[in-house]
Amino acid sequence: MTLSPSPNALKIVFSGPMGAGKTTAIRAICGGETLSTEVPITGETVGDKVSTTVGLDYGECALSNELTLKLFGTPGQERFSFMWPILGEGAFGLIVLVDNSQPEAMAEVEHYLSAFASHIGRRRMVVGVGRMDSHPLPDIDAYCARLAASGFDVPVIDADVRREADVRLLLSVLVSMAEVEHATGATP
Repeated sequence: MTLSPSPNALKIVFSGPMGAGKTTAIRAICGGETLSTEVPITGETVGDKVSTTVGLDYGECALSNELTLKLFGTPGQERFSFMWPILGEGAFGLIVLVDNSQPEAMAEVEHYLSAFASHIGRRRMVVGVGRMDSHPLPDIDAYCARLAASGFDVPVIDADVRREADVRLLLSVLVSMAEVEHATGATP
């Protein structure tokens, strides 16, 4: 893994609640070559999760021969939210991950989108919803309707963050938003 700056690099932030799969997604797309600040969980757990991110996760991947993505994962626990604006600063875009088996998944998505809107803008955000195979409701349409009512017109995608192809899809959708912005002259 190289940490050198590149003119053809974009900073992408992964955020969402604890247990949504931020660390897993970054590891999946980076082939396991990541930096992480995970520590054992000492308080309330989510599922079979035994560790949690307290600072950040970091990895790099090439989306194409011309474009490198610098991926930053935020801590999901509210007590570490002071890291969110630090990690959001200068980011091209945001991917919010959520576990659909959790009871307040849609509210969590709104919370994280709102937390980053001032740093990234509302036009460069994508939502990845996990565990839809075992928990199909709320469905993608319900997420889209609720987010649109809150002023977020963002793509919402069913994604298994353990699969590199699903993470690559989330990243590709996010990066393609820049192409649309460029073609239409829109600003983030």
